[in-house]
Formats: sequence, structure tokens, C-alpha cells
Amino acid sequence: MPSLTRVEATARGAAITVESYQVDLDLTGDGELFRSRVEIQFRATPGSATFAEVKPANLLAVRLNDREVDPGTLTDNRLPLGDLAATNILVVEAEMAYSNTGEGMHRFVDPTDGETYLYAVTFLDNVQRIFAAFDQPDLKASFTLTVTAPPQWTVSSNAEVAANPAPGRWEFAPSAPLSTYFFSLIAGPYHVRRAEHDGVPLGLYCRRSLAEHLDADAEEIFTVTRQCLDRFHQLFAERYPFGKYDQAFVPEFNAGAMENPGIVTFRDDYVFRSAVTDTQRELRATTIAHEMAHMWFGDLVTMRWWDDLWLNESFAEYLGTRVTAEATRFGQSWTTFAMRRKAWGYAADQRPSTHPVAPQEVADADEGLLNFDGISYAKGAAVLRQLVAWLGDEAFLAGLNAHFAAHRFGNATLADLLASLSAASGRDLSGWAELWLRQPQVNTLRAEVAVDADGRYTEVAVVQTAPESHPVLRPHRIGVGRYAADGTVRRTEVDLDPAVDGGRTVLGELAGEPAAQVLLLNDGDLTFAKVRLDAASVDAVALVLPRLTDPLTRAVLWGEALDAVTDGERPVGGLVDLMVAALPTETEVIIAEDVLTLSRSLVDRYLDPLARSAALARVADACRRLLAGAAPGESLQLAAARGWIAATTDADLLVGWLAGRDVPAGLKVDAELRWAVLRRLVVLGAAGEPEIAAEAAADVSSTGAERAARCRAAVGDPASKQAAWEIIVGDTGLSNRLLEATAEGFWQPEQADLTAAYVERYFTEMPAAARRRTGWTADWVAKLAFPHYAVAQPTREAAAALLARDDLTPGLRRVVTDADDDLRRALIARTAVAAASA
Repeated sequence: MPSLTRVEATARGAAITVESYQVDLDLTGDGELFRSRVEIQFRATPGSATFAEVKPANLLAVRLNDREVDPGTLTDNRLPLGDLAATNILVVEAEMAYSNTGEGMHRFVDPTDGETYLYAVTFLDNVQRIFAAFDQPDLKASFTLTVTAPPQWTVSSNAEVAANPAPGRWEFAPSAPLSTYFFSLIAGPYHVRRAEHDGVPLGLYCRRSLAEHLDADAEEIFTVTRQCLDRFHQLFAERYPFGKYDQAFVPEFNAGAMENPGIVTFRDDYVFRSAVTDTQRELRATTIAHEMAHMWFGDLVTMRWWDDLWLNESFAEYLGTRVTAEATRFGQSWTTFAMRRKAWGYAADQRPSTHPVAPQEVADADEGLLNFDGISYAKGAAVLRQLVAWLGDEAFLAGLNAHFAAHRFGNATLADLLASLSAASGRDLSGWAELWLRQPQVNTLRAEVAVDADGRYTEVAVVQTAPESHPVLRPHRIGVGRYAADGTVRRTEVDLDPAVDGGRTVLGELAGEPAAQVLLLNDGDLTFAKVRLDAASVDAVALVLPRLTDPLTRAVLWGEALDAVTDGERPVGGLVDLMVAALPTETEVIIAEDVLTLSRSLVDRYLDPLARSAALARVADACRRLLAGAAPGESLQLAAARGWIAATTDADLLVGWLAGRDVPAGLKVDAELRWAVLRRLVVLGAAGEPEIAAEAAADVSSTGAERAARCRAAVGDPASKQAAWEIIVGDTGLSNRLLEATAEGFWQPEQADLTAAYVERYFTEMPAAARRRTGWTADWVAKLAFPHYAVAQPTREAAAALLARDDLTPGLRRVVTDADDDLRRALIARTAVAAASA
């Protein structure tokens, strides 16, 4: 079906003004369809024409003003509307299909108890899967919803309930003016917890089978919600503007969460059913803060078109991290941002598909979906942090508050925001915006150091470079840390201005100072730039890193080491050496977890099988030492156990853990840890279908079904691989999450010979598979199913042949383009290792 173009949206936005939607949904049927009726009031130029969008299973009736419209005029998802009056009423009645892809009206039957749950996902252009609409972000209107549902169900939507005139009949008050992609509802036998804070009604929802787990964590979730709400009220002059604040944890959700005003939806993985680390609790807290930030950035003031997506996501990412650090117990959230989120941003910004934080133009909605990536989120947030360091917090917040006041319940652009910030700060931000927001790619800051015979600096310089494809140098405000062997530090803050110093800035204030063991650029992580240590600092990191007390500094140093290996500037073996030296003494759980996660891809893909096995053995030993030193029952113990499970080849000990033998004191081998152990045993060839079936029988939850699907795809025999592959490329009956779990489990480095034939099959069969599915699911399955471990030139040649075709979906094209670039890096690294070993 055609994607709405910017040209079409601009023309329609100039031609009509939408005033209101009256939506009536009947959710009482037992089949695959539900009934939808919408009455849209809108104004237009008399005699003009436009179109609405709707994706029905059966279009039953269309009426425009006083005349019937032939339902047969619907072409794809476009319903043409001609001979408009000054004031118009469009009524569309249809049968709509439930989905299993997390788009439109998602329907889920809980395998635990057979209960049915519904929730609406209208992002990015999916409201038309629920009712007819003018589906673009700058045509805001009020929604008044009425729902008929089974009488035992609970229904919630963006606005407050106005009345329940009969069992199963729910009437909601008119909402504030909303973009169509914010309309949402949940319906089903949801478990509910309620509270209130500062005049705002609060609600938590989950399915009944998770009720005990939500109840166990409800006070923590409410506490984080209260703390974040208070902090946003301190930062912003505009109070929370949407009445109630419900948070619904829903099954099989695609994203982490969605910022629907009045009813934020989250994936229900955030209702923890097993032991979790503090990193996972912090991620839940930052997600809560992120979505709450959207109530102002995105919901109150909405981008006009998808080219200003960053006005939503970059700000929510920045403010979500900031407010979590400032208001909740998770005071180290900037460390998490440095380790995890910025690594995502750096990777995205160096791939062929990189784009500016604020692109000049996004041609259509499908292209907009592709930009929900590490650039729009993490890089944009890092750029905002740099802007705050430059402008000062007072001017920054004054500009934001002026922006909200000027565009309240309306739409805005980059130019609008820059005008507010410039007025508040007294600075012209056009040059800054051109360099940071309109230009893609990332700079590298390298330390050049000269030391005299007495061990004092004769010169310290920062050299800024840019890739040849995007030769743009940027201004940076950074911290420079000088660390001694005992971990003590002296910090200096400097400005790098390429307009004055070009690409090389001499730090004159350091001349004559005693040379540090480690000189760290971007200490404090204020800017978005890759950093490189000087040679002496590289040699000293393993000595100094375990002695550093600031976790953010440790995160920046780990990030530097991981990035240098990713770029092929240092060997994977050196990174493993650093892990052996420093990981067993790490105290910050996010650092331990992310070092293990981010390094694993490098070990698996940059090393040949023999070297990989040796490296994993050393990683497993480092995890064992970390596990031995961790306090029983603490987050670090669980993180160390997960790291060891993923790296070990000791199948006997893994089997023992499943049986309750030799388990470290304080470590609970609960459902999630059992699935992790079983998955590793499957990969090692020490378990198979009988063990998976037994575990699935003991865990009949939807999560258990996903874990079982991932394990079955990882079983190392031809029949299991064939069955999994047929699901990956052909099954449209399974839900989004089961498809993704199968794709995630399929490729294993230990099974390269078994899966060799599927490398070519990916490039042959994935185009049809991608067209068979809707965008989000198709793209995620294509990404997870790519043969990442087939690091060989023929894989790249097959990718090149696929990319030469002109019939690929935009999502598949981007997936293959980026994955091929990762293969390029891995091949270069393997070649370098082979040359060094020769």
C-alpha cells in the first residue's frame, strides 16, 4: 500500500482542518474482525477534493455530508473525497482486522490462562487499521471514543472515562487535540493498580497472569513516576497537560514503549517475573522518564512531519536520562547512556545509512520509520547534552518553555525551536545547527602527547578528524582527565573550535605539567565524538582502570577500547586482555553487562573459530572471577552469572545448575536463568528438543513460548534448522515476538557448517519474506535473520547482488546495507589478525 508522502501531507494540511473524531468500536466478536465506525468533522475549501486513509477487512459504508460514497472507490488505503463543503462530516463504517504484528489493534491470547487482551498501536500511520482518518501528524483533533466490549473487560484510552451506561459500554470524554498516531486504547481483563500524585490520577495495567509480579513492583514504578513528574514540573512551566497518567504493560509490544497521551503503553517485559539486575530496573525507570518527556516533546508540541522526528526522540532521550539521574535512585544513568546508548549512536552514524539528526527532507512515512535509530535517539540526545554545556542550563530551559508556550497543542519545526533557543540565549544557533543537526557522521578526537625526560608534558594537543565521506569538523566542549596510577584525577575543561584552531588544538595550560598515566579526552562524556588515547595511555589503561572510582570515566575508557577494536585499530585479543585485568574488579553492573555484550559480537565475528574459542575461555574465566567476588543476591552476581553462562563450554556444570547443584550462594536459578542455561546447552549440543519441551511445559507463559522458540531455532540438527527457516521466511500466523525469537536463535557461530547453505538462501528468499509482512516485523526479522557470522567475501558478494535489485522494501535495503558494512569491518579485522600471526 502506498506510504503518505510529504508532498501529499503538505497539500492536505493546507487544504483541510480537522476538528474532531467520534469513534465507536465494537470489540465483542469472537473472530478475527471488529467493527469500527468513525464520524470526522473537518473544514475545507468549498469544491476542493482530498482523501482519507483506511485499511479495512470490509468497508461497509461511507457517507460524506448528505451523500453516500461508493466503498468501491477505495484504492489501496486511499478513500477519495470530492466536492467538499466548507464544513464536512465524513462517516465511515467498516470491519477491521486484528493484528499479530504489534500494529493497529493487536490481539493476544494469553497461553497461561486463555484470556484475550487487545491494545491499539497507531504509530506511525496505523490508526487507519482501526478507523478511517486523515493520518498525518500535523492534522491534530480531539477524539471522543465509545467502546463496546465484553462486560468483564476493562477499557482505557487517552481520556478519562465519562460514563459506563451499560455493562461493557465505555464512553470516554473528548481528548485534548492529538495527532492521529497518538490515539490508543487497551481492552481486556486487565489487572489495575491506581494511585494519585499532585492532582494527577495514576494507573498501572497488566494482564492477570502477571498481576503478582506487577503488584510486587508497583510501588517502585509509582515512585519513579512521581519523582519524574515532580522533576518535569520543576523544569517546565507547563504542567502535565493530559489529565490522567496511565501506564499499561502490554504483551508482544514491538518497541520499548509508546508515548500515547494519558495512556502510555510499554512492553510487558518490564513487569519482571524473574530476578533482574539494577540495570534492567534503571532501564525501566529511564523508559518511564523518556515517555513522560514526550508528553511535552511530541504530544503537547508535535513535529509537523517526520523529518523533525528528532524533536520527539532526541529530546525524550536526553530528558529521560537527565531526569532519571536527577530525580530517582538511578543516579548513574549517564553512565548507562555512555556505555549503551552512545555505542548504538556511534555505530549507526558510521554506517552507509547514516543521516543527519535533523534531515532536510523525509520523502514519505515509510522513510520516516527507518530513522527511528541510534541517530535520532542517542546521537541527538548527546548533541543536546553538548548544547546545554555550551548554552548553559538556564538559557536552554528558558528556550524550551518559550517553545511550549508558542506551540501549545500545535505543531512545530526545527526552525521554531531554534528561534526560541536563540531568543532565550542571545546566541545565533544557525551555525551550530548546520554542523550538528544537518550533517551526518561522527568526529574522532585523538590525543597527541610529547613528554620530556623529566616526565612533564612539552605539548598536549587534541586532533579532530572527520571521515572523507563527510569532512565536517565541529565545535566541542570537553573535559580532559589526567589520571595517575592510583586513580587520582585532575580535570580540565576545554573548548575545541575548528574555526580558530582547525583540526588541531594545543592545550597550552598543560605544558610543563606532570604527565599522567592516562590522559582521557571527553572525560565526563559531554560531547558526541569518538576518542582515542595516546600510546602511553593505551598501555597504562589495564593498570589504572580498576582503580578509577568514577563509573562514568570507566565507561568512557571502555567505550574507547571497544570502539578502537571495532574500527580495527587494535586487536580483539587486547580487548580480552583488558577484560581479564579489569572486569573482575568492576562494581558498576551496567559496565560489566555492556562490556560483555558489546565485546561478544567482536569476539564472535572478528576472530576465526580457534581464536574465538580461546578468547571465550578467557572471558568465561573473567566472569567466573567476577562471580566469585560478587555479593550473594546482588545485581553484579546475576550479571556475572549471565556472562559466564553465555561464554562457558562447561556443559556438566550448566546441567548441574539446572538440577540445583553447585549453584553459587544467593543466585536463584529461576525461569529466565534456566532458559539462558538451556539455550547455551542447546548451542553446545548438550540439549535438544526433549529438554526444550520439558522446560516449556514448566513455563507455559508467553515469555516461555518465546524462549522455547529461540532455543528450538538454535538446535544443531538439519531438521530443526529447516523448520526454523521455514518459520523465518514463510510463517505469517505466528506473532511478531515468536518470529523474532526464531530468527534470533537461528545463527550460531558454533554451527557455521550446518547453516552454510542458508547464507545464500537468506539473499534469495528474504525479499519475498519482507514483502509478505508489515514494516516493523519484516525489518526486525530481516535484521535478526541476517547471516552475521558468515564472515567471508562470498557473503558480501551475495549482499551486493541483492542490493543491486530494484524490488527491495526500504527496510530490507537498509538492513542489508548496514549488515554488509559490519561484515566489511569484520573481514578487515580478520585479515589484520591473520597477517599479524603469519
